[in-house]
Amino acid sequence: MDHFNYNENEMYCEGVRFDDLIAEVGTPAYVYSKATLKRHCLRITEAFSKYPTTACFAVKANSNLSILSDIFSYGLGADLVSLGELKRAQLAGADPQKIVFSGVGKKPEEIKAALQAGILSFNVESDYELKLISKIANEENKVADICLRINPNINAKTHPKIATGLYSTKFGLTEEATESLLEIVKTDRNINLVGLACHIGSQITDLTPLRDAARRMSEICLRVMEKGHKLTFVNMGGGLGIRYRNESPPDLQDYADTIIEEIKPTGLNLVIEPGRVIAGNMGVLVTKVLGVKKTPEKYFVIVDAAMNDLSRPSVYDAYHEILPVHKRQSESINCDVVGPICETGDYLGKDRQMNLPNQNDLMVIRSCGAYGATMSSNYNSRPRSVEVLVDGKNFRIIRQREKLESLWQSELEALK
Repeated sequence: MDHFNYNENEMYCEGVRFDDLIAEVGTPAYVYSKATLKRHCLRITEAFSKYPTTACFAVKANSNLSILSDIFSYGLGADLVSLGELKRAQLAGADPQKIVFSGVGKKPEEIKAALQAGILSFNVESDYELKLISKIANEENKVADICLRINPNINAKTHPKIATGLYSTKFGLTEEATESLLEIVKTDRNINLVGLACHIGSQITDLTPLRDAARRMSEICLRVMEKGHKLTFVNMGGGLGIRYRNESPPDLQDYADTIIEEIKPTGLNLVIEPGRVIAGNMGVLVTKVLGVKKTPEKYFVIVDAAMNDLSRPSVYDAYHEILPVHKRQSESINCDVVGPICETGDYLGKDRQMNLPNQNDLMVIRSCGAYGATMSSNYNSRPRSVEVLVDGKNFRIIRQREKLESLWQSELEALK
């Protein structure tokens, strides 16, 4: 459920007409619904309310400070993978004891900053990383709380580029590697093992691999505790999918019940890292039709948004529903919705059946709240889009559209 709906054939976000909003901010524009965001945050916390659980939002999904501030105000923490994301989480008011630092390539300055911030834990993914964290903790006269991220070699049944739980990926530790690191942790005074972690992938729409991963992690946690390690929690990552087209993702309560059932025998607290399931359907990308081109093959609806604004269709062959702001009767066509970038891969939708639009018509690309703005770029020297938050009948800009001059500002000194 979200708050992007038609009223007499005209699309609104909550109580705001897209026509009114776009007249003020222009296109392309990312538009977010605060009511949808709040609903999703409260639903995830409610689903896990019967078991001690810390939900840490995956900042990579949407890192806008206003969005993060709202998410943290609803009691969630942050899962992050860079110094920039740590700084954003701090600026937006995240509780340091609800921050986990993930990623396979943490830099020394990132580890130092996270230690100084007093985060909940690092998710450690290699022996060299464990040694580096220990070294920096010693230099800072601190003890680093860590989780060992285990790769359970479970197929998440999702797109290969967002599957992370197999040995063929760069993520996590094998059980054999975990055993050797457990021996190191025993005698390292700079390291405190607080838990074990895993994350098998993203956009998962089948509970079976999530159940299998939780069951495997439960078994490993029990074995590790039998060896004398005092774990506090198990981190089951995120990955629950959303509906982009015709997927049938599990209900949040079913997801929670499944994970809790498998983890409960350990007696450990639970950490989860939801991202897409919270932010995905709270946002859309609004674009304007520049024109329609017909070739012997098909129609091309050319819009002012492009792959630099929304890269998922080009990178993952991802489907995003595309709808007109105004429903009207016209010739039905089969078309590709494409942007102005000089790449054949610059498309937002392929082989779509829709009514022939007019020049300057507005179109809404749905389910863009996660991995939309955060993955945007300046390719073709295009400024990144404005971001807008709607709250009831009001809206405000939460990230200004980049000014063209800002794209080369840092390069001008070299010309002097």
